[in-house]
Amino acid sequence: MSLTTRKRKMKSQGRVLSQKKQKRKVSSLGDGQRSAWVAWLDEAHGPNAFASAAAAYVPAPRIGLPNLRNLHLFKSIYARHHLIRRSWMDTEKEPLHLAFRAHHRHVVTCLQFDSDKIVTGSDDANIDIYNTQTGAAIKRLEGHEGGVWALEYEGNMLVSGSTDRTLRMWNIEEGRCLQVWQGHTSTVRCLQIIHPVPVGHNPDGSIIMMPKESLIITGSRDSSCRVWKLPELDDPSLFQMVANDDQNPYFVRALAGHHHSVRAIAAHGDTLVSGSYDATVRVWKISTGETIHRLQGHTTKVYSVVLDHERGRCISGSMDSFVKIWSLETGSCLLHLEGHASLVGLLDLKDNYLVSAAADAILRIWDPETGRCKHSLTGHTGAITCFSHNGEKVVSGSDSTLKLWDTKKGEFVRDLLTTLSGVWQVRFDDRRCIAAVHRNNWTYIEVSRSTFYRKMA
Repeated sequence: MSLTTRKRKMKSQGRVLSQKKQKRKVSSLGDGQRSAWVAWLDEAHGPNAFASAAAAYVPAPRIGLPNLRNLHLFKSIYARHHLIRRSWMDTEKEPLHLAFRAHHRHVVTCLQFDSDKIVTGSDDANIDIYNTQTGAAIKRLEGHEGGVWALEYEGNMLVSGSTDRTLRMWNIEEGRCLQVWQGHTSTVRCLQIIHPVPVGHNPDGSIIMMPKESLIITGSRDSSCRVWKLPELDDPSLFQMVANDDQNPYFVRALAGHHHSVRAIAAHGDTLVSGSYDATVRVWKISTGETIHRLQGHTTKVYSVVLDHERGRCISGSMDSFVKIWSLETGSCLLHLEGHASLVGLLDLKDNYLVSAAADAILRIWDPETGRCKHSLTGHTGAITCFSHNGEKVVSGSDSTLKLWDTKKGEFVRDLLTTLSGVWQVRFDDRRCIAAVHRNNWTYIEVSRSTFYRKMA
């Protein structure tokens, strides 16, 4: 054996012994010693070091499973997600498919899902919950007296807004209404749940969290936004028959200033951005209700807004066919994005990809820093009615098809669904794509699932 070979062997054995010592050391950690492992994990750089740290900690009896002792979690999880993502782009592999009827022949106005349930709101005034795996109906939440136009859920709490002007809170598992709040004088068109996040530091170095408590923000056709406290499931119920803010302990404040319907909102920390049919975008300080900026520049209705808090910007799309990027600090228009020929009704920003969708049947992918159009996605023949994207793929619905696109390449990948008479909503994660569509005069929920996920399930 050569000297070089012996050195390599000794070096390799040294690494193995070192890793075994670290595994034995970490495996014996008690509750009071976990911080040592966390520090080690924080100091790890690169996937191999991270995987070694994770694998060493798995055997700890109170943290992981002994039978995963030799599993490099980071690499395994990364490989799994990579293969799932790649399977969507493989045109030779058709996704698994499940379809079931929903809401009779009514329009599905909002959709959210997770691995257990699909939640849909409709203009039939109902909220329906289905099993994600089988499509079986689980619950129907009844109580709204008009179409449900906005909903969002977290855990077992669901918040919904309706044309009946009320905001309702529900216990999903029990299918029970917990709260009914009055206040808006017209349709609750959009809502968002926000939680405290770090926004800066105090002079003593402590972290500033905003908002101070979890909130619900609502936007309405009555031209106002309203701020409410997010209740807990076991908080006292309030069922208001008439609007009386003084008797609602969950009401925080109303934000008045727009002169027409509030069509879209986006909130983070202490900042709220609202887009209105009065052709303006407003930037609000949530904690005080103060209008920070009134952003003027669009010539007609604003349909979509995005809050780019990392860059200190917000983005708006309008019926005037333009996308504008604004400074949250100065209120000035930084970038004016041209290219669409009709109403820009949908915007979304993820992973440095800004995607806009318009009634001109085109999706555009922009660089949010420079405003440069990276790609134009053409192929639809009618207005884009919905889309979802995650920085890697875009799924868009229009006319008779649901299409999948490669975000980075700007290329069409495949039709996920065809022969439709309408596509209302679409959401996806790495494993599934859920769409609410109209076909043969019926409303369907269509579930497409990665073929790789089936093998791993």
